[in-house]
Amino acid sequence: MLLRRLTLCSRIRQDYQRHVCRLLTRPLTQARWGRAHGSSFAHRGELRQAKRIVVKLGSAVVTRGDECGLALGRLASIVEQVAMLQIQGREMMIVTSGAVAFGKQRLRHEILLSQSVRQALHSGNNQLKDTSLPVLEARACAAAGQSGLMALYEAMFTQYSTCTAQVLVTNLDFHDDQKRQNLNSTLQELLRMNIVPIINTNDAVVPPPEPNSDLQGVNVISIKDNDSLAARLAVEMKADLLIALSDVEGLYSSPPGTDDAKLIDMFYPGDEQSIIYGTKSRVGIGGMEAKVKAALWALQGGTSVVIANGTHPKVTGHVITDIVEGRKVGTFFSEIKPAGPTVEHQTEMARSSGRTLASLHPDQRSEIICKLAELLTEKMEEILTANKMDMDLAENAGHLPPAMLKRLSLSPAKLNSLAIGLLQIAVAAQDSVGRVLRRTRVAHNLELEQITVPIGVLLVIFEARPDCLPQVSALAIASGNALLLKGGKEAANTNRVLHQLTQEALSMHGVREAVQLVSTREEVEDLCRLDKMIDLIIPRGSSQLVRNIQRAAKGIPVLGHSEGICHVYVDGEASVDKVIKIVRDSKCDYPAACNAMESLLIHRDILTTPLFDQIVDMLRTERVKIHAGPRFASYMTFSPSEAKSLRTEYGDLECCIEVVDSMQEAVDHIHKYGSSHTDVIITENEDTAEQFLQLLDSACVFWNASSRFADGYRFGLGAEVGISTARIHARGPVGLDGLLTTKWRDSN
Repeated sequence: MLLRRLTLCSRIRQDYQRHVCRLLTRPLTQARWGRAHGSSFAHRGELRQAKRIVVKLGSAVVTRGDECGLALGRLASIVEQVAMLQIQGREMMIVTSGAVAFGKQRLRHEILLSQSVRQALHSGNNQLKDTSLPVLEARACAAAGQSGLMALYEAMFTQYSTCTAQVLVTNLDFHDDQKRQNLNSTLQELLRMNIVPIINTNDAVVPPPEPNSDLQGVNVISIKDNDSLAARLAVEMKADLLIALSDVEGLYSSPPGTDDAKLIDMFYPGDEQSIIYGTKSRVGIGGMEAKVKAALWALQGGTSVVIANGTHPKVTGHVITDIVEGRKVGTFFSEIKPAGPTVEHQTEMARSSGRTLASLHPDQRSEIICKLAELLTEKMEEILTANKMDMDLAENAGHLPPAMLKRLSLSPAKLNSLAIGLLQIAVAAQDSVGRVLRRTRVAHNLELEQITVPIGVLLVIFEARPDCLPQVSALAIASGNALLLKGGKEAANTNRVLHQLTQEALSMHGVREAVQLVSTREEVEDLCRLDKMIDLIIPRGSSQLVRNIQRAAKGIPVLGHSEGICHVYVDGEASVDKVIKIVRDSKCDYPAACNAMESLLIHRDILTTPLFDQIVDMLRTERVKIHAGPRFASYMTFSPSEAKSLRTEYGDLECCIEVVDSMQEAVDHIHKYGSSHTDVIITENEDTAEQFLQLLDSACVFWNASSRFADGYRFGLGAEVGISTARIHARGPVGLDGLLTTKWRDSN
């Protein structure tokens, strides 16, 4: 049995270490952590640099709901996260509660065993009344539970090949200089040996806490609060970060659970006067007020602090590692206030101003868009100057591929084209919001109407494509939606100028704040968590960006496509001239676009005709790299390199060629390997074309037209916010109508 357990533990350690190696996509080095202690981190993103970290586990985190015993599942998750960070090379310390709870469980068990069977069954149903148990003194519980608590930690950390050490302290250990120096020396040596110190107050000898009304009763335990201990320890050990885990998400503007309570993302010294504290935790004596005081004390000593929820791992995920990764979890204490408003405040301003925008007369919304179009031409020189700054920075950095540089670049022709598109949107705005779609009489003097209304607050995330900003802004204005814009840093200067012009146009009718540009250091994942503030996310960029946003979105619908695997099928009855023109435009006009052809399907009969040679010659002339599908490769003696996958979005001058036997086989191939974006048939047979259009389930299906035709501007929409392959709401190029929803109202 012992041998089997040792073998199992060894296997768990090996599997865990392999798992950690896969997770460490960004190796951490001493050079990255070279930060002099004395000043805390100013931004969440800097928390990735934290080397020495103190994790404080509050009573409610380690204690079960019945307050008699430990929450083993939560502890196991916390131990795993701490071990992962320790393996990364960080120095981890834990300040823990739990000895009293563990001891209370043990002592209760001993009392029950010592009672006679007659006493145990006296109350009926084989259960003891709580009143039959004596009140257990906290210091005795701590004495009985401390060894078991440490044994549990040691067993859990052993699974990850991590060693632990117990350190018990009292207040005197910090007040006495010699003891404080000894404590510091001991902890420094443990950290040097890659050991995780687990620190707890010596509750067996410390004075009991002052009784409070919410801590009285047989079933309530009073565990000494460790907030001040964790803060003192963090400053004494020059820790970079203190993570204080409790049973609330963080610090709220008012007591959690009240109607107007809002989680505070960042807290600054001096803001405590505006906070209304609620009741204390079900266990412990500190409460949030004590946590805030301890956090501010640690912050003043140069240690960054985050207060977060550690009681719901299924909800909060890996809260410790998320915090260290800089994600927006809990309340982050910072000494430096950002220059502008927080993204939460921006969202609130956008929603408030957006409601006013939606109530404007259609002519007024059209006037705003026309003004923006006018400013694009009037301020062209200013826009192009800012764009040149971005282009120079991008070219000097040398990390943007040519396709991205092309998207980043603006020109007089592109700005003029943008202005024309905005004027088209201004015309469409006349008949958008408030349009009656259906009218139903349900009873005498009761008639219902279904009308179009804005969706609410839109978040549009786009990469190095500044022309997206005025397009999306105009569509949001026309549809009466509030808008948050998060652009790529490569276009920061251009985006700033374009946003200023947008707000100038909005000021015509007092709705300047309806369109907000997020210029803070917000991560995309953090924006995607604002599910109570944002109604729809629209990504504009690479397939990787879209996939990341779809994974990160927490309860917010995402309108977009993760891939643009577009097919062109050349039927056996295709026209030679049309084939060459359509294939060239589909692949070569703009290969980085999501509607560019990625796979060319050719009817088998064409392989032996001059048309096939003309197609290949044209692609080679255009410098398109050809990959062969399995069937195509089998027909050729010397074929191009075989495609690694038939489901590949190349996004460049590359494509795959595959052979099919019929139109139906082409449809089946597209259904299997396509992404439901845009697919094309080239044929002169009307019946074949009609069947293809009918059978194929994609957002855009064309007959004898380039896949590049799938574009909002070419569809006459004026502009688009993106192309959607979703099965609900809007599909294909999404213009003004795609940003509207409906509501019912009584028309009488």
